[in-house]
Amino acid sequence: AIAVGIAKELGKDVPFVSISGSEIYSAEMKKTEFLMQAMRKAIGVRIHEMRKIYEGEVTALEIHKVPHPYNPYQQIPKSATIRLKTKDEEKQFKVDEVFAQYLMQQGVEIGDVIQIDADSGRIVKLGKTKKAIEKEKLDLATEEIVDVPEGSIVKEKEFTYVVSLHDLDVATTRRGSFFSLFFGGKEEITNETRQEVDEMVKNWVDEGKAEIIPGVLFIDEVHMLDIEAFAFLNRAMESELAPIIILASNRGMARIRGTDVKSPHGIPLDLIDRLLIITTKPYSKEEIRKILEIRIAEEKVKMEKDALEYLTDIGEKSSLRYAVQLIAPASNIAKRNGRDEISREDVMEAEKLFADVKRSMKYLKEYEEMLLGG
Repeated sequence: AIAVGIAKELGKDVPFVSISGSEIYSAEMKKTEFLMQAMRKAIGVRIHEMRKIYEGEVTALEIHKVPHPYNPYQQIPKSATIRLKTKDEEKQFKVDEVFAQYLMQQGVEIGDVIQIDADSGRIVKLGKTKKAIEKEKLDLATEEIVDVPEGSIVKEKEFTYVVSLHDLDVATTRRGSFFSLFFGGKEEITNETRQEVDEMVKNWVDEGKAEIIPGVLFIDEVHMLDIEAFAFLNRAMESELAPIIILASNRGMARIRGTDVKSPHGIPLDLIDRLLIITTKPYSKEEIRKILEIRIAEEKVKMEKDALEYLTDIGEKSSLRYAVQLIAPASNIAKRNGRDEISREDVMEAEKLFADVKRSMKYLKEYEEMLLGG
């Protein structure tokens, strides 16, 4: 909850990557590579790019087709003639087969408002004009209704998009490897590739084309990491391009995996020394009640005040998670009894049916001799 809260406070474009400590152990990839990829995913690059585009309403469209060279019965697009219109001007363009194919793939029709990227050849269908919708006499349409663009058809437009450093690493690796086209998958990325990407991003930043957005890497069950992973994190978190790293653990004094040494939370002391520790405390009764009210509203059920008070007491004595999990069965019991609102008796019946951890342990001790041993 703390990690998600920090990510939201930082902004919508801030990358948030959540992993579990047990995820790093894989036969396909080294654990240090997995951690590095997770860190690179948590660093965003906001790229600003000025591109020449053609934008307007399609008033005329004719696609010229020729027989396929290998199958004369099949027609393929050779070129196209398209007329675009804005509120201020109207122009006709003849485009080659690449643009013609894009026009067919996008299903562009007369009355559509489109954007053509002159450099990449990409065509984006923005929607349909209100006039075109009315002409087709449609009562409901899935396409967005947009206004006819203003100004010139040819214009310079800034495009802003956010990618992660890992996305750039993957793109660079695939561009440089012929075999990756045929043998894709989770391959490891070399340090040389990452250095190349870092240099490229630094140049973009210097030129004002991009800005770096440090995100949040949240590692849950951090006590599951071993000494090698901790040593890697120790070095990686001090690198120039590093995200905010949040480690979470529910262990007290625990053995560091891969050693016989015990340490707080199962984390080496030299790493703990580099961390800012956020102390947490158990929820108060008032906080438990508030969380339960939010959860009840989320599940779209109704509960009497007396029942909520009883459920709050359960959350305080047992655990909040157990109290939250009782809402669904209590709701089903209420419906079975022909009521829309959950009563105290419904919660009590659900509590009898489903035991919490303390009652379960008591049950195990009581019937220990009858149960199979490990």
